[in-house]
Amino acid sequence: MDGNTEQNISHAAWVAGEAARVCFERIEGYHATWAAVLKPTLAKDGDMWCALHGDDLQVGIAGFGPTPAHALQAFEVAMCRENGSHIIDRKPVK
Repeated sequence: MDGNTEQNISHAAWVAGEAARVCFERIEGYHATWAAVLKPTLAKDGDMWCALHGDDLQVGIAGFGPTPAHALQAFEVAMCRENGSHIIDRKPVK
């Protein structure tokens, strides 16, 4: 094997290792979220998605967004608010 081939293999191994590290960090981060622990229900509400933990909007905590992911992000923010208010995340869908 010449030096370039060994260098390419070494670089490919490093890239694969970095990708695995990032993947594991994201998985680890997911398991530390309120959504992972409380498992809110996701439902379409008009043109928005709702992530709701609780019986209804009056007593539960909810996050709204144009996509399920945005609703879950809004839910995380609502869980960290002192009054647990509902958050509406109206980021445009790209």
